[in-house]
Amino acid sequence: MSPSQSQSQSPSPSDPEPRHFLEIDDVSHEELLEVLDLADDLKHAQQTGEPHEALDGQTLGMIFQKPSTRTRVSFETGMTQLGGHAIFLGADDIQLGRGEPLKDTSRTLSRYVDVVMARLFKHDNVEVLAANSSVPIVNGLTDDAHPCQTLADLLTIREQEGGFDDVSVAWIGDGNNVGQSFVIGAAMTDMDLTVATPEGYGIDDSVIDRAQELGGDPTVTNDPVEAATDADIIYTDVWISMGQEDERDVRMEAFEGFQVCSDLLEHAPGASVMHCLPAHRGEEITDEVIESDRSIVFDQAENRLHAQKALLQWLLD
Repeated sequence: MSPSQSQSQSPSPSDPEPRHFLEIDDVSHEELLEVLDLADDLKHAQQTGEPHEALDGQTLGMIFQKPSTRTRVSFETGMTQLGGHAIFLGADDIQLGRGEPLKDTSRTLSRYVDVVMARLFKHDNVEVLAANSSVPIVNGLTDDAHPCQTLADLLTIREQEGGFDDVSVAWIGDGNNVGQSFVIGAAMTDMDLTVATPEGYGIDDSVIDRAQELGGDPTVTNDPVEAATDADIIYTDVWISMGQEDERDVRMEAFEGFQVCSDLLEHAPGASVMHCLPAHRGEEITDEVIESDRSIVFDQAENRLHAQKALLQWLLD
């Protein structure tokens, strides 16, 4: 796409519908592998200093209702490395939440930028943005899903294990948005997944149904030892997500026994450990584990950059 084409203009009836990325299964299995392969290429290009400014002259609008370290820095840095420009749009910086309908925000931004990443609370809101946008909308996180994290997770597992065949993964902890997207991603790549959550904190049944429709067969249990035994990858996340602080005491009691610690890792002597960060060290994971040579947590964090660069380039190419 030439710089003149990249400048957002009023959509015409003949313009193609934009591709949105609101859930990990908004791409097919083949498209998912294509994005991961592109991420590998872009990571190699960055490491070797090869120019890869495929999005020269294009602009990413970044809407943030929820603050973030990794999401903001990885998207903004990634767009810069691709030759483009990123604009941070906090909730207090734009009319979002001050009475302007989301559909108006979406229609307006579509006239200014080439792609929008939105990190919001309600998943319905990112769907409204997409329904009214003439440019791609990327879900940077909602309360229901975090597909960009899953892209980085899959890239990390493929690097660590050499592929997805015969890889067993244990998700241990809360059945939150990160876990829900990962369940779908594991099904799409045919990994053997066991999910261990306390009673009442599991993955939504509709997500398990979607995974099964995609050919996955996740095992669901309330026993973290059962999930961890002989796993290749053990993955956890915080027990208390943003907005759940008033549930802290109840959740800390409910998640007792689900900590990823040295004792748990004894049941999976060959396992690598993942965490999407930020980590509450001493709660869902111990400092000893996250600092150990079993941890691939910071490789996983770095891969947010490479996976999202690939996604942006793929959506805009």
